[in-house]
Amino acid sequence: MSASDSSNMTLRLEGSLTRALGHYLDNWRRNLTAAANTLDQTLAEENFRNVIWYLAVMIGMFAFIIVAMLVSTVKSKRREHSKDPYHQYIKEDWTAQVQQGDAVTR
Repeated sequence: MSASDSSNMTLRLEGSLTRALGHYLDNWRRNLTAAANTLDQTLAEENFRNVIWYLAVMIGMFAFIIVAMLVSTVKSKRREHSKDPYHQYIKEDWTAQVQQGDAVTR
């Protein structure tokens, strides 16, 4: 075996190993990319589901607070017009003041 045959064989072996390693790395990168894409898609779907639940809970809490405020306002307005002695006193006092004011201006 001469030096040129040995060098030629080394170059062929190097080329074969380089191609095999390149092929292996390309397949590995493709598998990694596919796995990463699948994982990203799964995380995006789960995140979307979590966002929907978060929005539903927040809207529900907001609606509960608004309804509670409306109910308390309606109840307080209804109490003002009741036959409550305190409100009767205020009503009679204001009526008396208005009547006195009318008598003074006449």
